[in-house]
Amino acid sequence: MSRTPPGPPPPPAVQRLRIRFAKRGRLRFTSHRDFQRAFERALRRAAVPMAYSAGFSPHPKISYVGAAPTGTASEAEYLEMAVTERLDPAAVRADLDAALPTGLDLLEIVEALGGSLPERIEASLWELRLPGVPTATLAGAVSRFLAATDITVERRLKDGRRQLDARAPVLHAGVIEDRNCAILRMVVRHVTPAVRPDDVLVGLRQVANLTPPVPPLVTRLAQGLLADGDPATDQLADPLAFDRGCPSERAPAADGTLVASDGASVEDAVGASAATHG
Repeated sequence: MSRTPPGPPPPPAVQRLRIRFAKRGRLRFTSHRDFQRAFERALRRAAVPMAYSAGFSPHPKISYVGAAPTGTASEAEYLEMAVTERLDPAAVRADLDAALPTGLDLLEIVEALGGSLPERIEASLWELRLPGVPTATLAGAVSRFLAATDITVERRLKDGRRQLDARAPVLHAGVIEDRNCAILRMVVRHVTPAVRPDDVLVGLRQVANLTPPVPPLVTRLAQGLLADGDPATDQLADPLAFDRGCPSERAPAADGTLVASDGASVEDAVGASAATHG
């Protein structure tokens, strides 16, 4: 039997596009697999000339980077896809965004100019809104969490229950005062297995007996490299900045301030986005 499928090979990829998208509102409860199905349907509706793998079961050449856990919102999810024709990224964004359900929103598409997208992402900036928790209580719990050398939590993974250190990957954590609820923002380095916001909440319960009365609203605000590779910084480099020709652009910092390429502070769009889409 032939090990090669009949017919001509699929057309080659001539362009790679990098996409930042958001999961908002009720759509934060979609799983990564749910999003994959919705995105591939949107590609067909928008008639995007996707590049496909060869073989008996061709699939579109799409690479997803560090999907957020089910149940968390995000303003900074990333994927890369290959196409067989050169396309205008702005036109593709408009067509795909119209084909996706509201809540799965395409924020930006750029042409990949080289390099590896996963290598530009090493940490996430998370926001946890904790209704019913006094700001002072949260601040005290975070101080005790940061003072610990390690905090062991347990989580069920595919290969069974595993113990994780929830403290080590948390590089920065700060509390923002808000009249509606206490807000925790933290920068968490990506490790294997990943330490999630839920693991940090378990750690806060262990060290400070902090138990939110209602489930928190968790949002990933940014992903990227630590500025200049420095673990003592709370700024993340925007992973698409190089493809825009702005290699020194920064993503939002842990205190909510947006930092521009010249280091100057600009308007804080993070809080507005959370208020609009929470």
